[in-house]
Amino acid sequence: MIIAVQPIIPALRRYARALLRDRDDADDLVQDVLERALGGWHQRRETGSVRAWLFAILHNLAMDRLRRRARRGVAAAIEDVPEARLALPPQQESGLARHDILALVSRLPKEQCSVLLLIGVEDLSYAEAAAVLDVPQGTVMSRLSRARERLRLMMEDGADVASRPNLRIVS
Repeated sequence: MIIAVQPIIPALRRYARALLRDRDDADDLVQDVLERALGGWHQRRETGSVRAWLFAILHNLAMDRLRRRARRGVAAAIEDVPEARLALPPQQESGLARHDILALVSRLPKEQCSVLLLIGVEDLSYAEAAAVLDVPQGTVMSRLSRARERLRLMMEDGADVASRPNLRIVS
């Protein structure tokens, strides 16, 4: 099991950080994924991809945490937050550009954001992404196309494309 899982851990961390936007929370999430995988190793399908299975576990746990966080909200006095966790502006221009792109990606609907990260960043195939998200492969392709187009428009216009409706009214 360790031999099959160990090379996937850096990719799991990247995806978790992109979803949760917090390094400590992402590392905790990856730890939970590995614990769940170890405990449920006997339940996985032998014919399935270990990578897709781990990403599916991570995705489901992350969505649960994001929903829980949205319900609860985050409250902390600024004096109680460690200085290392306070936001600092990037020091380099590339850091600014990366930050801008991540901010635009985070404005995408969660369904589109997840597909874009799985395929564009983690290099999963359409079939693997479909297995992770538990949706048909055509849905993955459609969401990816809409995510790329929406991201392109946001980068070009700087307009508030994220708040525009997904569907157009045809008269």
